[in-house]
Amino acid sequence: MIDNYIKCAAITPDLTLANPSANAAAIIEALRGAEAKGVKLAVFPELCLTGYTCGDLVMQERLLDSALQGLKSIMDASEEMDILFAVGLPMAIKSKLYNVAAVIKGGRLLGLVPKTYLADHGEFAESRYFVPAPGENTTVMLWGQEITFGAKQIFHCDNMKQLTVAVEIGHDVLAVRAPSVSHALNGANIVLNLYAGAELVTIEALRRNTLCRHTSQLICGYVLAAAGIGESTSDMVFAGHNIICEDGAVLAESRPFVQVQCITELDLDKILLQRRRNTLFVAEDDQSYDHVLFSYDKVEQTKLTRHYSIMPFVPSEEAVRRERCETILNIQAQGLARRIKHTHCNKAVIGISGGLDSSLALLVAARACDVLGMPHNHILAVTMPCFGTSDRTYNNAVRLCSELGVLLKHVDIRNAVTGHFADIGQDPESYDVTYENSQARERTQVLMDLANKENGIVVGTGDLSELALGWCTYNGDHMSMYGVNGSVPKTLIRHIVRYYADTCGNDTVKAVLYDILDTPVSPELLPPDKAGAIAQKTEEVIGKYEINDFLLYYAIRRGYAPSKVYRIACKAFAGRASEAELKMYLANFYRRFFTQQFKRSCMPDGPKVGTVSLSPRGDWKMPSDAVAAEWLRQVEEL
Repeated sequence: MIDNYIKCAAITPDLTLANPSANAAAIIEALRGAEAKGVKLAVFPELCLTGYTCGDLVMQERLLDSALQGLKSIMDASEEMDILFAVGLPMAIKSKLYNVAAVIKGGRLLGLVPKTYLADHGEFAESRYFVPAPGENTTVMLWGQEITFGAKQIFHCDNMKQLTVAVEIGHDVLAVRAPSVSHALNGANIVLNLYAGAELVTIEALRRNTLCRHTSQLICGYVLAAAGIGESTSDMVFAGHNIICEDGAVLAESRPFVQVQCITELDLDKILLQRRRNTLFVAEDDQSYDHVLFSYDKVEQTKLTRHYSIMPFVPSEEAVRRERCETILNIQAQGLARRIKHTHCNKAVIGISGGLDSSLALLVAARACDVLGMPHNHILAVTMPCFGTSDRTYNNAVRLCSELGVLLKHVDIRNAVTGHFADIGQDPESYDVTYENSQARERTQVLMDLANKENGIVVGTGDLSELALGWCTYNGDHMSMYGVNGSVPKTLIRHIVRYYADTCGNDTVKAVLYDILDTPVSPELLPPDKAGAIAQKTEEVIGKYEINDFLLYYAIRRGYAPSKVYRIACKAFAGRASEAELKMYLANFYRRFFTQQFKRSCMPDGPKVGTVSLSPRGDWKMPSDAVAAEWLRQVEEL
């Protein structure tokens, strides 16, 4: 919990209808099991002490008294448990019956939350028995204690400041103005739902989609515990479909009719950072809310069980990934097409190297021509071999251009660069940064001058990963007139190129692109080895892109502290990279990210395609002379 994760459980107990004492015992047993797994926050189904489907029995005084006795036994048994949890029961208050959630911590009843919107549609007839929550909170006396009674309650953890919990019941979540909307706007970042709903055809997906949409809008965590097979099957069947969501994503769910609980960790940092960023999330200060304090006996690091993909920019499901690739290609192409049309240019000029980035830029340019109804010979692809160019990359570039039907120009820059070395007194045998950058800047000069000559624009090829690490030559490959790859990370570029290869319908293009995908990433600025193969491999210098992209996502997109980024990385890359290696990567990432901001401050225009963009005109505004000392200090302390 010190890292602002909270382990949550949605639990469907082994219920016996109309038998509160047996149900209380089942709830206590489930709580003990959850506590053994490190759970700190739990919720049980709607009316779980009696069962949701008791019918007219719920009006019986004997059942109501027994439910209260069951609640008291749960409170007594949980006195030594370090869990905040909510259980459901019917309660008679001032001659009226309410569908209530009792919120308990350490044997103490913190509050009673009644259901706001009663379900009377279809198979439901709740108003036959219950009345809705009163408009304002009140208090009730229970076992000599004054308890807040009302829907407007938020429970604040005193020793875990970011944890604020609220409760709604069942179909409250489906209301146009769900109670959870007000809860979230008034500070709650996790909502517990005690739920009972029949299992029907298509309802499982609908329930899941509803919660994803709801939590995305409210930017909150949501834990729903559903009534299960212990309920009556006279007219409905209940499946115990429990779900835990966070900001639009399902983190865990139980299989209907099979599992009785789901457990995972909610990330409070993610919720709060997202709320800070999102100006559409406008907090309220409703003075009618009661804010109830509680605390945990132990605040310790949460054992993580939730999954973190090593490639957060890349969807894991193939169908979603293919759709994402198609969408990005369309965004890039439409952006470039608009820029070509706006500038009345005649050519899209691209430096083509036979590498991943320039190949993607070429594919985008071809699609932009299709959008504009222009032939592909409005693209001028320029190969500019120099000291490091390998036969493999050069031949792939030529073959790809030929198959796409673009104009291809060959400009050997060796003599120009050699002459430049002589002009500035550079030793051509010294393979230093001047040796490398002189080539990159000469290539950019060729492209810019050709664009002027052909009434064209230079289409940039550099990607998001390179911009984050500053792996580009200032006023060299860093510069263009429109950068189509500027917000696409390297790990995602691989999948886009592969998707294009698989769907283009051209076997030659597919073969070329697959060979490009198999070629080591390299700027090819140093001479090849004796066998003519690429000697300069980018990932041997700056590290693996999959790790750097992972750090980019969580350090910049999520805004997590270095210690949290490191912990998540250690879990995601367990067995693939050592903790010492990941610490080195993290320090290098922050060092490069801060020192290379000046390159991003003057990067060219280009379309934003995802949730991370480092454009100074868009998502990322940072002074070029900011220092990384505070971030690096925490890395050193890991």
